[in-house]
Amino acid sequence: MLATVPARGQVTGSDVVEVTVVASVEDVVRALDAGDLAAVAVDIPIGLAVCGPRACDREARRRLGPRRSSVFPAPARAVLGTTTYEEASAVSRRVSGKGLSKQLFNIVPKIEEVDAVQSPGRQQSLFEACPELSFAVMAGNAPMRHSKRTAHGRAERVGVLREHLGVDVPALLEARASGAQPDDVLDALALAWTARRYLGGSCLRLGGELDATGLRMEVVA
Repeated sequence: MLATVPARGQVTGSDVVEVTVVASVEDVVRALDAGDLAAVAVDIPIGLAVCGPRACDREARRRLGPRRSSVFPAPARAVLGTTTYEEASAVSRRVSGKGLSKQLFNIVPKIEEVDAVQSPGRQQSLFEACPELSFAVMAGNAPMRHSKRTAHGRAERVGVLREHLGVDVPALLEARASGAQPDDVLDALALAWTARRYLGGSCLRLGGELDATGLRMEVVA
């Protein structure tokens, strides 16, 4: 899921916001290289520790309080390349002393996909963000009160997006592509807002330590 908004200025109509489903991160990289996109925020860990939790994950969970479960702890780099849950969990336990949740194992292929195209240079335009942290920043550094899977939670997120993006969010939800869930659209819009803040130099940046490959272990909002 990819949402794009103008890099600067106030969005004034849903016709200038695009929400699309992309097949792979390679499509996003091609759009960046072609200049069609200026910056992309992704909800996928970038920069992986040798062992132990990343500082950016700990701080994001602290700031999110009741919504902290939305931040999955990034796996150790050694987990990449494993092919079964049992193998991944055993590797994680060996290098960091903790096993791996099945939820986290299920996104390891996506982490590998992003890691394969990432570099310190590429990270200047393709970086990690967390939708729930972005929503909290939009709401004055206050976590959302309700889960995004509830009607109240969805309305809460629609409200802050409408305020900060100035778009008809319900119309975008109604027109979403087949297979896209409403929660996915809301998260993508939050990340697009974060990418615009990143370009303007006004974003929140948590962490920033370098991993063994030179990537920043950082979450942006």
